[in-house]
Formats: sequence, C-alpha cells, structure tokens
Amino acid sequence: MNPSTNTQLDLADDLLAILRTTTTEPRPDEQLEALTLAVAADLPVLLWGEPGIGKTAALTQLAATLDLPLTTVIASVHEPSDFAGLPIVGDDPEVRGVPMAPPQWAVEIVRAGRGLLFLDELSTATPAVQAALLRVVLERRVGALRLPPGVRIVAAANPRASAADGWELSPPLANRFVHLHWVHDRDVVVRGLGGVWPRAELPRLMPELLPEAVGFARRAVCGFLAARPKLIHRLPSTDTRRGGAWPSPRSWEAALTLLAFGTAAAVSPDVLSLLVRGAVGDGPGLELLAHIERMDLPDPETLLADPAGTELPVRGDLRQAALEAVVAAVGARPERDRWEAGWAVLTQALETGAPDLLVAPAMSLAELRRDDWEIPETVDRLAGVVGLARRADNSVERAAAAELEPATGARR
Repeated sequence: MNPSTNTQLDLADDLLAILRTTTTEPRPDEQLEALTLAVAADLPVLLWGEPGIGKTAALTQLAATLDLPLTTVIASVHEPSDFAGLPIVGDDPEVRGVPMAPPQWAVEIVRAGRGLLFLDELSTATPAVQAALLRVVLERRVGALRLPPGVRIVAAANPRASAADGWELSPPLANRFVHLHWVHDRDVVVRGLGGVWPRAELPRLMPELLPEAVGFARRAVCGFLAARPKLIHRLPSTDTRRGGAWPSPRSWEAALTLLAFGTAAAVSPDVLSLLVRGAVGDGPGLELLAHIERMDLPDPETLLADPAGTELPVRGDLRQAALEAVVAAVGARPERDRWEAGWAVLTQALETGAPDLLVAPAMSLAELRRDDWEIPETVDRLAGVVGLARRADNSVERAAAAELEPATGARR
C-alpha cells in the first residue's frame, strides 16, 4: 500500500477527531430539562420525534454528562426472546426448571451496576417484541436477570407516518412511559453545530423541600381525581392516541412522582407542563395544572365571613376564579346575609383590581336575589360596571309579571 495513502487516511482521522470534539455549556432547554428530571425520577421516558431530529445525539450527550454507561438496543431488529430470554435446558429441568438466559447486553449492564438503557426505534418493533418489552420497562427484568436500581430506561420512536414499516405502540407499553415530543430548536442546533451543545444536568433537589414537595403532589393529584373521578382511567378510542400518553392509575402515579420532583427542584411551569402532560395526556394534564393553580385560592367561606379583611389573588384568572367560587358558595346556601356579603366581596375586588373581571360573577350573583331581599348600597358602586342596580330592579318586575300572567290568562 502506498505510504502516502496511509498518511492521508491518518489526516482524515485527525480532521474527523477535530470535527467531533465539542463542548457543552449550561443553557436553558426545557425539553432537555424535562428529560433529565424524568430520568432522575427513575421513570421510563419515550422520546417522539421525526428522523434526524437529534434524539440519539441527545441521549448520547445525556449519558456522557451524567457519567452513565450507554447501552443502545435497536428494538426493531430483535426477537421477543432477546428480551424475554432464551430457554436453556439444564441437567434436571423437572427439578430446577428451565432458566431463561438473558442476552449479552443485559449481562453487561448488570455487571456495571448502573447505566442508561436506550431502546431505539420502538415504533418499528413488532407487536410481539413490544409485548416482550413490557417486563423490561415495568419490572426491569431481562430473562432471569433483574436490572439494578442504577439503570435508567429511555426509548425513542418515530411517528408512524415517518417510521419505516411502523406500528402503533400497544396501549400497555405506551402507558408505562412518560412521553416527550422532541423538536429541534434553531438556536440549539446552530450553536451546537458551532461546537457547543447545551449541558444536561441533574435537577438540583432542595433537601428542605422534599417532604413538602411530596405532600403537595399528593394533595394536588388526589384532590383533582376526587373532583374528576372519570379521569382516573380513560383509555382513548383510537389506536394512535392509545399509543401515546393517557390517564390510568399507573400514569397518575408517574404524574405524582414528576410533580414531587418538579416541586422539589423548583422547575419552571413550562417544564412541569411537559412532564405532567407526557404522563397522563394533554387534556387531563392541563386540567391538573389548572387545578394546581387554584389550590392556593382563598376559601370562599373565609371571604364571605370577612370581605374587607381578606386579600384576593392578583393574577386575573385566579381572581376571577376566586370570585366565581364566592358566588357558587352563596348559591349553595342562599341566605340574605351571605348574598350581601357576596356583594361586599365584589366591591372589595373593584377597589383592588380590574372591573371587567366582575361582570360575570356580578351577573350570576344578581340572579340569586330573592324578592324580599333589598338591594345593598354596595350595588350602587358597581352599577357603572355592569348596570346591576337596574338588573336587580328588573328581576322584581319579572317575578311580579310571572305571578300575574296566570291570573290574566284565567280572566281571558
């Protein structure tokens, strides 16, 4: 072989080495932060994204940053026995049974005692392989081996329209994952191609927040499901949606775990939204997040007991929710003093916030008026906002007209 050829190949290797040498920097990246927190919470994660979007590169960089050995298994090129184990007949199978021998990659992970197991191309794995993966993902068993606690599981899949000979994920397997949709960010790609990628860092859990975070997560999820019991388990009607995130007791447990971790790490609401929706689906996840926002609302009975001495939320949507809760409390037990206290709460809201938020609660409160209840003086202060004094007077006229109408019809 020509010596100059070897020299050129050596130079080519040197050039490739330079191209492949990159650095990392701390930089806000919501999807990477969500992935890292879910990995820290020891929950299986499934990254959905188009081919070439950078899922594999993100997992490689994550494993390097966390100092975890990376084991990549292409699910679509394996047989069910590669995950369930191959039966090995011993000397006395009637007494000892037939052990299921695990594949080499599983043995190496167990020897290492820790690592990141990356199950790639999950959406092109056959239904039989997906069924075999159930034990791997849920029970952490491969054949007769149990994966050590230090092993985290992350999978990747392409949408069926983008996958070669793709399959929809089976509902039992899909329900075991936290689903994150991986998309490219222009700034991340440009900066990364320039040699600097964002650094994946484990969430900084605050020791003093751990008990409080668990209590908060339990109150949030249990309180929400007590109010929305139909969302405890809801299997989607279409195969495509069944292959994604949907609510079940298992996925609600995952959402509770993620909520506790996110609270203890003080992550942003956007990151928490990605995680919760990735566990139970967009609809139920958004409802839970809205419920969490309302958990700190003042008790409507406290507001009715002392309208002038309580503070209403500053944020508009939370303030309106608090006012609507006051009106609902009056409607649940309509009494004159409570009705008048409701107007006092609205007056307090008028003095400390935007008047447009009072329209709907005030109209609803006006509808609760009984004929023998006099209009409080505080209503006059709100008349310029929604014309409540005139509306309250009209309610008396409508009631009187309704009583006279049968009598008039009888005389006819």
